[in-house]
Amino acid sequence: MSDDNDPKAVLLHYLDVDRDAVLWKLEGLSDYDVRRPLTPTGTNLLGLVKHLAMVELGYFGEVFDRVPEVSVGWWASENARFEEINIDMYATAEQTRDEVVRLLVDAARNTTATFAALELDAPGFVPWWGPERGRVTLHRVGVHLLTDLCRHAGHADILREQIDGSAGLGRRVDNLPGLDADGWAAYRAELQTIAEQFR
Repeated sequence: MSDDNDPKAVLLHYLDVDRDAVLWKLEGLSDYDVRRPLTPTGTNLLGLVKHLAMVELGYFGEVFDRVPEVSVGWWASENARFEEINIDMYATAEQTRDEVVRLLVDAARNTTATFAALELDAPGFVPWWGPERGRVTLHRVGVHLLTDLCRHAGHADILREQIDGSAGLGRRVDNLPGLDADGWAAYRAELQTIAEQFR
Protein backbone atom coordinates (compact mmCIF):
# COMPACT_ATOMS: atom_id res chain seq x y z
CA MET A 1 0.00 0.00 0.00
CA SER A 2 1.49 3.36 -1.00
CA ASP A 3 1.55 6.38 1.30
CA ASP A 4 -0.16 9.32 -0.43
CA ASN A 5 1.71 11.68 1.91
CA ASP A 6 5.16 10.27 1.21
CA PRO A 7 7.26 13.30 0.09
CA LYS A 8 8.60 11.51 -2.99
CA ALA A 9 5.15 10.32 -3.99
CA VAL A 10 3.71 13.83 -3.51
CA LEU A 11 6.35 15.45 -5.73
CA LEU A 12 5.98 12.82 -8.43
CA HIS A 13 2.18 13.03 -8.33
CA TYR A 14 2.08 16.79 -8.87
CA LEU A 15 4.77 16.66 -11.54
CA ASP A 16 2.61 14.09 -13.35
CA VAL A 17 -0.59 16.11 -12.93
CA ASP A 18 0.93 19.30 -14.30
CA ARG A 19 2.73 17.53 -17.18
CA ASP A 20 -0.59 15.97 -18.16
CA ALA A 21 -2.30 19.39 -18.02
CA VAL A 22 0.32 20.89 -20.35
CA LEU A 23 -0.02 18.03 -22.83
CA TRP A 24 -3.80 18.35 -22.69
CA LYS A 25 -3.46 21.93 -23.93
CA LEU A 26 -2.16 20.58 -27.27
CA GLU A 27 -5.13 18.29 -27.89
CA GLY A 28 -7.39 19.13 -30.80
CA LEU A 29 -5.11 21.85 -32.16
CA SER A 30 -3.43 21.95 -35.56
CA ASP A 31 0.34 21.81 -35.93
CA TYR A 32 0.18 25.47 -36.88
CA ASP A 33 -1.66 26.46 -33.69
CA VAL A 34 0.69 24.57 -31.36
CA ARG A 35 3.73 26.19 -33.00
CA ARG A 36 2.64 29.76 -33.62
CA PRO A 37 4.11 32.45 -31.36
CA LEU A 38 1.41 34.11 -29.30
CA THR A 39 3.41 36.61 -27.26
CA PRO A 40 5.95 39.30 -28.20
CA THR A 41 8.70 36.97 -26.93
CA GLY A 42 7.51 34.08 -29.12
CA THR A 43 5.94 31.82 -26.48
CA ASN A 44 4.14 28.89 -28.12
CA LEU A 45 2.55 25.70 -26.84
CA LEU A 46 4.86 23.15 -28.44
CA GLY A 47 7.88 25.19 -27.40
CA LEU A 48 6.70 25.07 -23.79
CA VAL A 49 6.51 21.27 -23.98
CA LYS A 50 10.02 21.05 -25.48
CA HIS A 51 11.37 23.40 -22.82
CA LEU A 52 9.81 21.43 -19.99
CA ALA A 53 11.19 18.16 -21.36
CA MET A 54 14.72 19.41 -21.88
CA VAL A 55 14.91 21.14 -18.51
CA GLU A 56 13.53 18.10 -16.67
CA LEU A 57 15.98 15.78 -18.43
CA GLY A 58 18.86 18.03 -17.40
CA TYR A 59 17.87 18.49 -13.78
CA PHE A 60 17.09 14.85 -13.09
CA GLY A 61 19.93 13.63 -15.32
CA GLU A 62 23.17 15.60 -15.38
CA VAL A 63 22.61 17.20 -11.96
CA PHE A 64 22.65 13.73 -10.34
CA ASP A 65 25.24 12.15 -12.67
CA ARG A 66 22.56 10.12 -14.41
CA VAL A 67 22.25 9.57 -18.14
CA PRO A 68 18.59 9.72 -19.17
CA GLU A 69 17.15 7.22 -21.59
CA VAL A 70 15.74 9.26 -24.45
CA SER A 71 13.95 7.85 -27.49
CA VAL A 72 14.10 11.05 -29.56
CA GLY A 73 17.11 11.12 -31.86
CA TRP A 74 17.70 14.88 -31.94
CA TRP A 75 17.71 15.35 -28.17
CA ALA A 76 21.48 14.91 -27.71
CA SER A 77 22.40 17.52 -30.32
CA GLU A 78 19.81 19.97 -28.99
CA ASN A 79 21.02 19.41 -25.44
CA ALA A 80 24.61 20.14 -26.52
CA ARG A 81 23.38 23.48 -27.92
CA PHE A 82 21.23 24.32 -24.89
CA GLU A 83 23.07 27.58 -24.24
CA GLU A 84 21.97 28.98 -27.61
CA ILE A 85 19.26 31.56 -27.21
CA ASN A 86 15.88 29.88 -26.72
CA ILE A 87 16.88 26.62 -28.51
CA ASP A 88 14.58 24.86 -26.02
CA MET A 89 11.61 27.18 -26.50
CA TYR A 90 10.49 26.13 -29.98
CA ALA A 91 10.35 23.04 -32.14
CA THR A 92 12.22 23.31 -35.43
CA ALA A 93 10.41 22.46 -38.65
CA GLU A 94 12.16 19.06 -38.62
CA GLN A 95 11.10 18.23 -35.05
CA THR A 96 7.65 16.67 -35.03
CA ARG A 97 4.95 17.27 -32.50
CA ASP A 98 4.96 13.55 -31.63
CA GLU A 99 8.70 13.67 -30.95
CA VAL A 100 8.39 16.68 -28.66
CA VAL A 101 5.56 15.03 -26.73
CA ARG A 102 7.56 11.77 -26.56
CA LEU A 103 10.53 13.73 -25.15
CA LEU A 104 8.36 14.93 -22.26
CA VAL A 105 7.17 11.35 -21.67
CA ASP A 106 10.83 10.25 -21.67
CA ALA A 107 11.60 13.01 -19.16
CA ALA A 108 8.80 11.81 -16.88
CA ARG A 109 10.07 8.24 -17.01
CA ASN A 110 13.61 9.41 -16.23
CA THR A 111 12.38 11.49 -13.29
CA THR A 112 10.53 8.50 -11.83
CA ALA A 113 13.69 6.39 -12.20
CA THR A 114 15.81 9.06 -10.52
CA PHE A 115 13.40 9.28 -7.58
CA ALA A 116 13.40 5.48 -7.28
CA ALA A 117 17.20 5.33 -7.29
CA LEU A 118 17.96 8.20 -4.90
CA GLU A 119 16.88 9.47 -1.51
CA LEU A 120 15.45 12.98 -1.23
CA ASP A 121 18.62 14.15 0.53
CA ALA A 122 20.86 12.75 -2.24
CA PRO A 123 23.36 15.43 -3.30
CA GLY A 124 23.55 16.83 -6.78
CA PHE A 125 25.25 19.71 -8.50
CA VAL A 126 23.66 22.24 -10.88
CA PRO A 127 26.62 23.60 -12.85
CA TRP A 128 24.61 26.47 -14.35
CA TRP A 129 23.79 27.73 -10.85
CA GLY A 130 27.47 28.24 -9.96
CA PRO A 131 29.83 26.57 -7.48
CA GLU A 132 28.11 27.60 -4.24
CA ARG A 133 24.42 27.78 -5.10
CA GLY A 134 24.71 24.73 -7.34
CA ARG A 135 25.02 22.25 -4.48
CA VAL A 136 21.53 20.81 -4.16
CA THR A 137 19.53 17.81 -3.02
CA LEU A 138 16.99 15.77 -4.95
CA HIS A 139 14.26 17.34 -2.81
CA ARG A 140 15.30 20.88 -3.71
CA VAL A 141 15.51 20.07 -7.40
CA GLY A 142 12.11 18.35 -7.25
CA VAL A 143 10.51 21.47 -5.74
CA HIS A 144 12.34 23.70 -8.23
CA LEU A 145 11.11 21.66 -11.20
CA LEU A 146 7.56 21.49 -9.89
CA THR A 147 7.55 25.29 -9.56
CA ASP A 148 8.87 25.69 -13.12
CA LEU A 149 6.34 23.22 -14.48
CA CYS A 150 3.44 24.98 -12.73
CA ARG A 151 4.58 28.34 -14.07
CA HIS A 152 4.65 27.07 -17.64
CA ALA A 153 1.36 25.19 -17.21
CA GLY A 154 -0.16 28.60 -16.47
CA HIS A 155 1.40 29.98 -19.63
CA ALA A 156 -0.11 27.07 -21.57
CA ASP A 157 -3.54 27.79 -20.05
CA ILE A 158 -3.48 31.36 -21.32
CA LEU A 159 -2.08 30.47 -24.76
CA ARG A 160 -4.75 27.84 -25.33
CA GLU A 161 -7.50 30.20 -24.25
CA GLN A 162 -6.19 32.78 -26.76
CA ILE A 163 -6.30 30.22 -29.57
CA ASP A 164 -9.81 28.85 -29.26
CA GLY A 165 -11.27 29.85 -25.90
CA SER A 166 -10.63 26.45 -24.29
CA ALA A 167 -9.85 26.77 -20.60
CA GLY A 168 -9.61 24.65 -17.51
CA LEU A 169 -7.34 22.98 -15.02
CA GLY A 170 -7.19 19.45 -16.37
CA ARG A 171 -8.76 16.63 -18.35
CA ARG A 172 -10.94 15.36 -15.52
CA VAL A 173 -11.79 18.58 -13.65
CA ASP A 174 -11.89 21.95 -15.36
CA ASN A 175 -12.27 23.81 -12.03
CA LEU A 176 -14.26 26.58 -13.73
CA PRO A 177 -17.69 28.00 -12.88
CA GLY A 178 -20.44 26.48 -15.01
CA LEU A 179 -21.03 29.53 -17.21
CA ASP A 180 -22.12 29.42 -20.85
CA ALA A 181 -20.76 31.83 -23.48
CA ASP A 182 -23.27 34.53 -22.49
CA GLY A 183 -22.39 34.11 -18.83
CA TRP A 184 -18.67 34.52 -19.53
CA ALA A 185 -19.36 37.56 -21.72
CA ALA A 186 -21.36 39.16 -18.90
CA TYR A 187 -18.66 38.33 -16.37
CA ARG A 188 -15.96 39.84 -18.59
CA ALA A 189 -18.08 42.95 -19.17
CA GLU A 190 -18.46 43.37 -15.40
CA LEU A 191 -14.68 43.20 -14.96
CA GLN A 192 -14.20 45.71 -17.78
CA THR A 193 -16.64 48.08 -16.08
CA ILE A 194 -14.64 47.86 -12.86
CA ALA A 195 -11.36 48.40 -14.71
CA GLU A 196 -12.74 51.49 -16.51
CA GLN A 197 -13.01 53.25 -13.13
CA PHE A 198 -9.22 53.17 -12.94
CA ARG A 199 -8.47 54.38 -16.46
